[in-house]
Amino acid sequence: MAEQTAEASSKPRPTLTSKLVTLLVTLLLMFLVAEGVVRLMFRDSVPLFPRYHTKAQYGEYTLRTIRRNSDFYHTSIDGKWRFQTNSQGFRNIQDFSYEKPEGVVRIVSLGDSHTQGYEVHQDYTFSAVLEKYLARQGIEAEVINTGVSGFSNAEELLLLQHEMVKYQPDFVLLGFYLNDYQDNLSSAFFELDANNELVATGKLEHTPGVFIQDVIYAIPGIQWLSENSYFYSMLFNSVWELAKSILINRSAEVVNEFAVATDYDYSPYELRLAELLIRRMNEVARSNGAEFILLDLPGFYTETGLINPSIHKDLLPRIRNDADYFVSSEILAPYDGVARIHAPNGLRHISEFTHTIYGVEVGKYILSSLELARNSKD
Repeated sequence: MAEQTAEASSKPRPTLTSKLVTLLVTLLLMFLVAEGVVRLMFRDSVPLFPRYHTKAQYGEYTLRTIRRNSDFYHTSIDGKWRFQTNSQGFRNIQDFSYEKPEGVVRIVSLGDSHTQGYEVHQDYTFSAVLEKYLARQGIEAEVINTGVSGFSNAEELLLLQHEMVKYQPDFVLLGFYLNDYQDNLSSAFFELDANNELVATGKLEHTPGVFIQDVIYAIPGIQWLSENSYFYSMLFNSVWELAKSILINRSAEVVNEFAVATDYDYSPYELRLAELLIRRMNEVARSNGAEFILLDLPGFYTETGLINPSIHKDLLPRIRNDADYFVSSEILAPYDGVARIHAPNGLRHISEFTHTIYGVEVGKYILSSLELARNSKD
């Protein structure tokens, strides 16, 4: 008995290092099993759409931007798309100086993930299509794609006012989408006063999710996981949607204090806020010598099979005149049911076909505007 006790006590005890190795191996095996289960059961429904946001300082405001000098991929059942950003965080290959090159027509595109071009190849966003279209017509143009996933009209206004006017644009495009109404509330940079007019709230920063992204993307291997692991993406997307719903619920309290929802579930408060933000963008563009172009991007829904405008019918008469040119989503009506207006699965952003239609339509207007300007000088 004594010999057995002595023999047991003489066996080496596990070291801290060996315990950590055992733990890591166990966690790795669990992750691999979970990855296999998710791939087997949910591969077609889990999009690998990593968000690469970070902070950017524009004047006194801190906003989100896409991570600078990035090269990454989005993947879903519909395809795989490469994203490249320049040193300014724009979805462009080349960098841009504030000083506009002589003879170049410069255009700034503002918007959210639809403008940024989720589920769209780099060369087929409406910004890229517009630049190629103008080049085919002999016009040297630079189209700066500043779209950022999740951006509101409020953030787009601040970006334009405090940064993009420095690039001396000739035209400013705004891609307006259905979720802008809610995002304007969530960003909380502006509100309506007692006279139903636009006022700044005094808030100077809105960077949801940026801190955690800055932390996790500093860890080697996380970028690879975000683009290749279905289990990781399911976890990340679930946490992201939970955080987003909390933010939405908080902002909804503002609406409930002021108005009852409309038929489209947008309150008069949300409609008025969007109206005044668009009007302010128009004013900033025009005061800096640029024409303002408003794109009504089609919302995704399947109830009627008809084109779903993002700009509410009650808002439309009030803002059509707040743009030098307005592109209605009705431009897509002839193609509804014939071509894909949105990506059919994934996150159902507007398709490359839709981007092409908008890019060419804007290009036609810009050509006519430039021709009119030339004729007025003669």
